[in-house]
Amino acid sequence: MNFRITPLNIVQAITVAAMIYLIFAQNKVGRSEEISIGFYFLILVCLMFVTIITDILFRITLKNTKRIWIIESIFIVIAIILMVILQKVA
Repeated sequence: MNFRITPLNIVQAITVAAMIYLIFAQNKVGRSEEISIGFYFLILVCLMFVTIITDILFRITLKNTKRIWIIESIFIVIAIILMVILQKVA
């Protein structure tokens, strides 16, 4: 089984780095910030779960690596746009 790097793998790596940063940052903050760090950690865990599932689905449906890169990049851009729009609305 060959391993193909995809944009969602890059997002997963960034998410793991952010989770490690939050774990080490938790030792340096007070009690009130600890609750928000826990919330961000939970959000990052959910992001990891979603990216793993969508990456598996894209790999099953698309066999061409170039198409996977195009579709997953579009998926990431649309997700970022939706997050920004929802943040402005809420």
